[in-house]
Amino acid sequence: MAVAASTSLAALAACGANDEGSDGGDDKGKTIALLLPETKTTRYEAFDRPLFEAKVKDLCDDCDVKYLNADQDASKQQEQAQSALTDGASVLVVGAVDGKAAEGIVKSAESSDVPVVAYDRLITNANYFVSFNNERVGQLQGEALVKATGGKGDILMLNGAPTDPNAGDFKKGAHSVIDASGLNVVAEFDNPDWSPEKAQEFTSTQLSKIDAADLAGVYAANDGQAGGVFAALRGNGVTKMPPIVGQDAELAAIQRIVAGQQYMTVYKPIKAEAEKAAELAVNLVNGKKASDTTDFRGVPSYILDPIAVTVDNIKDTVVADEFYSTQDICTGEYADACTAAGLS
Repeated sequence: MAVAASTSLAALAACGANDEGSDGGDDKGKTIALLLPETKTTRYEAFDRPLFEAKVKDLCDDCDVKYLNADQDASKQQEQAQSALTDGASVLVVGAVDGKAAEGIVKSAESSDVPVVAYDRLITNANYFVSFNNERVGQLQGEALVKATGGKGDILMLNGAPTDPNAGDFKKGAHSVIDASGLNVVAEFDNPDWSPEKAQEFTSTQLSKIDAADLAGVYAANDGQAGGVFAALRGNGVTKMPPIVGQDAELAAIQRIVAGQQYMTVYKPIKAEAEKAAELAVNLVNGKKASDTTDFRGVPSYILDPIAVTVDNIKDTVVADEFYSTQDICTGEYADACTAAGLS
């Protein structure tokens, strides 16, 4: 997807003092620390990390990526960032567990003249931000749910972690559409760690209060939670699923969509995001300024476009982009549904 264009904004000065092997003769290494927030969302380990590392390797033979995952623990992420700085990292690329807490990481990095790239999740005092239009993500989800339900009936809403700055944007975007429709939110949950298990527990609890047959649809902020919702509904004897919307285009979600068990997901081309962040990080390591950013809430940014995916455009999106192959999707129990969907 194309990156939003804008006028150039001021960027950080070169960090030559922190560049190992730089032309200035400094004997420190060119280390880029990649700090990702958690592992319960499959994208980070399956896509973001390997794509980022591969792009850095392609662009910079003498750059080293130090990878750290905080397992949804903001304090652990603070410690990891400090360790990376102590070990001589030249750039930090941070997918924040807690956007507010991560401001402390930026302050620590500033004291060492190390730039911070906020990755996927905004950190308001970061030097750069690479992400998607996250409010639009929520709007796409809300629009799909309104379309699938006819804009009326009772729904559940399962939002992301309150500490995740993106979650608020997803929620805001979704509500902007849902609240203007005839849909009625009978219960809403801010999942503290995005976990499918908590999504399943919440949904099961609600199904003890309401008749599943009366449920018009479910908004799940990501596909992990959508999977938890599906498990809860199936566990309560539901065979014909109400429309469920998610995000991240996880393989299991794409398979559920093919099988009619989930209505839609939002595909965010992670390759474009990870490679843009890697390109930016390598440029910063080498003392090059970014000159083609757009302003997002005061931070020089690269903002990419998300895409709504239903059974009708799987082939034109995740398959066309080689995010998944039809062989990945159309395994065993999904083979017949794939044939019906024109995927095999």
